[in-house]
This record gives sequence, C-alpha cells and structure tokens, in this order.
Amino acid sequence: MSAAAVERPHGRPLIAEADRIMERFPGYRVEIIGDQIIVSPPADGPHGRALTKLMRPFIVAGLDDGESNVIQGIGLWLPTGLEDYAIPDLSLVDADFEEHRIENNCYDPVCFRMVLEVTSRNYRTDLRTKVNAYAEAKVPVYVIVDRKHQRLHVLTEPTGSEYANHRVHAPGETVALPDSLGAKVTVDVEQIIRAGQN
Repeated sequence: MSAAAVERPHGRPLIAEADRIMERFPGYRVEIIGDQIIVSPPADGPHGRALTKLMRPFIVAGLDDGESNVIQGIGLWLPTGLEDYAIPDLSLVDADFEEHRIENNCYDPVCFRMVLEVTSRNYRTDLRTKVNAYAEAKVPVYVIVDRKHQRLHVLTEPTGSEYANHRVHAPGETVALPDSLGAKVTVDVEQIIRAGQN
C-alpha cells in the first residue's frame, strides 16, 4: 500500500476529514498519526497471503479463544494526538477488548498485547512513524514483516517513543515471539517473506 499524507483542513476536525476520505475512497485505510492523516490503498494479494499465514500460528497456539482474540484491522486509539488512531494489519487483544472502546471504532491501547504490520510501498510508515506511535501507546510487542528488505522485525519493551529491544530476523530463521503474548508462537521468516512476494 502506498500511503499519502493529507494536510489538516482549516477549522475542520481531522476525524471528520478522515471520514470524508473513507466515504470518497471505499476500501482505503485511513489513519491519523501525529496529527496527520495517512491514506493507504487496499492491500495487494501477497500482502493478504502473508497476513493469513501469520494468523495461523496464533490460532494454533489457542490465542484466538479464551483470554485473547486475533483480529485484523481493529482500530487502536493513540496518545500521540487528540484524534490519532492507527489500524494495524493484525492485533492480538485481550478478550474483553470491547469494554475498552474509546471512539471512532477504536480501542484503548491497554487491551492490545501485540500489533503486526505487513509492509507495502508505505514501508517507511510501518518502520518509523508507527514504531514511535505504538511505543508511545505502550503496545508490548510490535511485529513488522518488511517485504521490501525481506526481514521480520520484533520490537518489545516500549519506552517513550521507542522500543528498547528491536531484533531483526532474516529468512532461514525461526522466531519465537515473546511469551508475554500468552502462548508459545513461532514464525518461519522465510515462509512469511515468500508468501508476501509478488
């Protein structure tokens, strides 16, 4: 997905402008991060294929039943601005997440155990802008499938606007995600990167 930033219209709340963009471009993902609207076109097939393969180990580990849910495209309210929110490709949330709804179909970061992004042409947003936003929201684990550079990033220990621990994994590695997710989850980097290629 290629992301484009939209300037704040004079005197109009950003959420109202974001809603207008969503009505005009159905299927586009519209987020507000750092008081800036980010618009991304629908994902391509390989993006969706990588996301599907990534969901499987979470479901097999039992993280989609009981105390947590694995959900695509759920809104995360961000502390980075008055109207800021992001829509991660995949999230692991506590089972009671619906009790933490804030507004605009977004939920309090307190119920998020992990967020995951699969990059597209907007890879800089996922690798920079969202790192800062998710760290400030104190999301414990942020996973990035970097399709451009063919790597998997696992970020943990949010402090301020950064993650204290950032590990980069290459194809050929099998990565064990942090136990804090609630179960043992391992990811085959090569399988995921290959699934995300055109």
